[in-house]
Parts: sequence; C-alpha cells; structure tokens
Amino acid sequence: MNLSTLALSRTTLFAATFLTLAAPATNAADDRDAPKGPAISTLKAAKACFSNIVEVSGTILARDEAQSQVRPDRIGLKVAEVLADAGDVVTAGQALARLTLPEGGTQNITAPAAGLVIASNAVVGAIASGRGEALFTILTRFDYDLIGLVPVVDLGKLAVNQQASIRVIGIAGDIDAKVRRVTPTTEPNVQLGQAFIGITTNRRLPINASGRALIKVGQSCNVSVPLSAVQYGSAGTVVQVVRRSRIETKRVEVGLSSGGQVEIRDGLNEGEDVVARAGALLREGDQVRPVAVNAAAK
Repeated sequence: MNLSTLALSRTTLFAATFLTLAAPATNAADDRDAPKGPAISTLKAAKACFSNIVEVSGTILARDEAQSQVRPDRIGLKVAEVLADAGDVVTAGQALARLTLPEGGTQNITAPAAGLVIASNAVVGAIASGRGEALFTILTRFDYDLIGLVPVVDLGKLAVNQQASIRVIGIAGDIDAKVRRVTPTTEPNVQLGQAFIGITTNRRLPINASGRALIKVGQSCNVSVPLSAVQYGSAGTVVQVVRRSRIETKRVEVGLSSGGQVEIRDGLNEGEDVVARAGALLREGDQVRPVAVNAAAK
C-alpha cells in the first residue's frame, strides 16, 4: 500500500468515527429540548363584554289604563240576565247584561268600548251597584305588565325605560319590554320591592300567566375565560396559565358570567395562555406540553 492510499484510508476512518460519535450527541440534545409532561389544552385569554342582567319573575296582568270596568250608574238594580262571559270579544255598545229596575222594567248594561272581557262577576239574581264590584272588566288594548318582586340588592339597579325581554310560560319566543315603574318602598318582612315591566304587543297574552323578565342594567368589558378554567377554593379563586411550558397559578377576581364564559376583572392579562380545564392534578411549576385550542372548539 502506498503512502497516498494509506492517508486516504485513515481520513475515511476518522470521518466515519466522527459521524458515529456525533450522532448520539445530537439526538440527546433534541431530547433535552423536547417539551415534557402531560399534554394540556390551552387557550388565549381574550376581551369580551358581559351584560349585567337582573331577573324578575312575576305574573302577567292587564295594565290598569288598558281596562274598562263596567258598573250600573245607579243602586238597587238586580241582574236578570247575563249576556257575556269572560273570554268573549265584544263591540262598543254591545249588551253585556240585563238588569231589573226597582220600579219595574229592565235596563241593559253595555260595553263602553270594544275589547276582550277578562272578568265577569255578573250573577243572575245578584244585586248590582254603581259603587260595588264591577260586573265586567274589558281589556280595551293588549297592554300588559309583568309584575314581580325584586330583592333589595337588585332593586337599586332598576330604572325606568331599561330594556328587557320576557319569557312567558306557554308562549314561544321572547317578548320585548321595558321597565315601566319601580316602587320606592319594600316589604319589610321579606325585603322585596315591586317592579312593573311594561309589555306592548299586538297579540293576546294569558292573564295571570307566570313569566320571567331579563332586564339589562349595564355592561362590563374585560378579559374572558371559560368557566372550566376557573377554580374556586378556600385559597380564593384562581386560574392556571402556562409560561415557558410550566404551570403558574394566578389568583383572580371574577365578575359577570354568560354562556359558559366568566369575566376576569383582575389578575389575568389578555393574551395569556390559560389552561382550558383547570384541575387539582396540576400544580405550580409542573412541566406540561401546551396544546392550543380556540374558544369555539373548547
């Protein structure tokens, strides 16, 4: 073997040995840089606006000024015949009942306006009086109020003309409404006040039906996270975030909530990587492999 061939062989052997020794070192470095720990779903804390809603449950009643009460114009009359019942639709001037006069003869009592008879107290043989209970109550317009009791803590949030939506049992869809009146006093024994939520609709609603008004009393815009990202415990309210592939626990102040989202008023910044499902198994400093998801996917 000549000197040139020997030198080439030694060079080739050296190169092969170098590659063999270098390869494991490179793989070890890759292993050290690869994220460790369990895979954790995270999402970005984002700004959102929350409506401050006060709920009022109550009863649907016809508004007073939309009703007309029918009585005779004198005393001493007796009901001889009832010509209309509750639920009847009547026209202006239509006879509702026939009354017997003290001196003999009869007199018809008629509807002062067209509308829906929502109450009838006329009974054959009963005495009818101009000062007593109305014989008939006619709804002349489809104007209603939801009248409900409100806790004192929420009463101060209500104001006239605040927008509301009302859900009535047995009626499909929400009904637009607004706060019409709030009583200035409360019942001392139960600490509840009364609110009148006004409805004006061109459709007939069932009187005395139960309903619930959702009244928007304000709005707050802050960082938002899913309810599943918030932990409540003796140590306070916290969320877990991922920073440099490690868990950090942050105490937060929560606010309003809606649609599975929670307002964070303090303790968390927009854009931070929040653990989508916080849990006791994750502790401060744990190493994790964050997997980003979006709020819709969550």
